[in-house]
Amino acid sequence: MAKKYPLEQLAIIKKKKLEEAERILREKKEQLLEEEEKLAKVEEARDKAKKHKVDKLEQLRNALDEGERTDKIEQKRTYLKLVNEKLAQHEKKVSEQQKQVDKAREEVEKARQEMLKKTRDVEKLKEHKSEWKGEMLKELEKEEATEADEMGGARYISKKRKRK
Repeated sequence: MAKKYPLEQLAIIKKKKLEEAERILREKKEQLLEEEEKLAKVEEARDKAKKHKVDKLEQLRNALDEGERTDKIEQKRTYLKLVNEKLAQHEKKVSEQQKQVDKAREEVEKARQEMLKKTRDVEKLKEHKSEWKGEMLKELEKEEATEADEMGGARYISKKRKRK
């Protein structure tokens, strides 16, 4: 008389939810990697802009040291202002992308916590199922012992009647 585990459907649902949480975590990790790659590219562009600024500053200093014409020096100063504006734009892009990376990290952590919770739920149900099986075995053994006692008693009575 094998009984079916009463929470089997719940166990199946919890397992599916765990699989879904694992899938979501994988997706969130992939999104984080993409955002980090974007951040690296934006930082690289910013670093190029910084280097360009340093080079232009050096050119301006050299021009000043050499006593170059005032109109050429003004041209270089104007260009340097443009370079500074572009650098500021690159810094802004880096800052915005860093926010995206941070947001993606938070989502990964949320997904990880959710997956851990689902894993605990599945583990609790597995433990409950094994305890339930143990209880069912004990109950079955009791029933078999009771039946054996009844059969033994019936045999004893039948033998006793035959003796009389």
